Amino acid sequence: MLIEEAHTGETRAAPERGEQNSPKPERGAEIDAAASGQTKAEVLPTMEAVITRENLMQAYQRVVENQGTAGIDNLTVTELKPWLQKHWPSVRKALESDAYLPRRIRKVDIPKPNGDVRTLGIPTVVDRLIQQAIAQTLTPYVEPGFSKSSYGFRPNRNAWQAVQQAQQYIRSGKRWVVDMDLEKFFDRVDHDILMSRLARVIKDPRLLKLIRRYLEAEMQDKDGAVSKRDKGMPQGGPLSPLLSNILLDELDKELERRGHSFCRYADDCNIYVSSRKAGEHLLEDISRFLKDKLKLQVNEKKSAVARPWERKFLGYSFTVHKETRLKIAPGSVDRLKDKIRSLTTGHRSKSVRATIDALTPVLRGWISYFRLTETKRVLEELDGWIRRKLRCQLWRQWKRPYTRARKLMKAGLDEVTSWRSACNQRGPWWNSGASHMNRAYKKKWFDMMGLVSLLDLRRHFQR
Repeated sequence: MLIEEAHTGETRAAPERGEQNSPKPERGAEIDAAASGQTKAEVLPTMEAVITRENLMQAYQRVVENQGTAGIDNLTVTELKPWLQKHWPSVRKALESDAYLPRRIRKVDIPKPNGDVRTLGIPTVVDRLIQQAIAQTLTPYVEPGFSKSSYGFRPNRNAWQAVQQAQQYIRSGKRWVVDMDLEKFFDRVDHDILMSRLARVIKDPRLLKLIRRYLEAEMQDKDGAVSKRDKGMPQGGPLSPLLSNILLDELDKELERRGHSFCRYADDCNIYVSSRKAGEHLLEDISRFLKDKLKLQVNEKKSAVARPWERKFLGYSFTVHKETRLKIAPGSVDRLKDKIRSLTTGHRSKSVRATIDALTPVLRGWISYFRLTETKRVLEELDGWIRRKLRCQLWRQWKRPYTRARKLMKAGLDEVTSWRSACNQRGPWWNSGASHMNRAYKKKWFDMMGLVSLLDLRRHFQR
């Protein structure tokens, strides 16, 4: 069996079991185009290509490696292999005969930094396997035609390349940016428009119908309430990123036709121009294009024509210099501080070493992404602030003046200074920034405890 030849992995378990979606009549532009031969003469993606042994083995490995949570049927990734050994023949037959019905997707709301929520739709692990297989089959046909200015969810492309290209545009003299925010993009994708684009490269009606069924799969929340969907493309499945790029490629082609310099990462698009007036005209024109051509809405409140250093792009921003440099956007710093506060505040019984152990993966992951920053001041300030938070934790844990004086003397301070500091009746935060705590617990002490330095890691990454 093909699954026996692929490796297995561990993942988290999750909620409830649901029912299959009821079949619906499906006849649209995508079926008509495929049936009438309005596709390229070359061999195009088919259902048979999706369910080949090699393709499914690769899809299975990716699903296991991603270690996603279970869908509404409660089937986990670790349980997928035995399930497939028993049920795959019937699933394969249903796919080949155009009878396969995707299960409902599980609705999960993730809080966003601005107070809104991002709704994820988690398919069952079996549907994730099939979606991954479809994405792998479809990618080689659509990827070569994508714009070089599109960086999101593509092979050998990433956010670092996008921000570095944006930097080059600014350095070339295009010191105004049209920062365009698509309002609830994933909730408003028009199914008919997307399917008509897919029909240009897919001629197999079974595959087109299956993709439409995934788009229309019902969504079930944690209380069991079910909602039907006639538009939108839930984030959370392996197929969604590719479908979003296929749809928004039309925007890329329009911007290229007009000769604009732009960077797009998924639904985050920045266009670089030479003047405010040019940017304002462009924002108006492109907003109209998106509304008329793709039925997508530009969020007027979040979109703007501004200086690049007044906006953020993929967590980064830019300096005002003529040879502009990359820096970390203030909002990204604020979110890191919020995370650090959650790990260092309200844990009086937790040792500093345990807190440092909890901080380490957070700090390493954060600076790994922001390794491109060319300004070090914010990292120096963050390093100092983190050490102060840990000194504050120590001061709170010591509680009594006697303990505080004893700890300060043990750290090398003289008796008079230690007792005067321990009895100053100031609060923990004041003391954590005072000279006695800085002298007693220097950076060297935190280094020995295993605290990583953001500045040191950034230097390591940029060697």
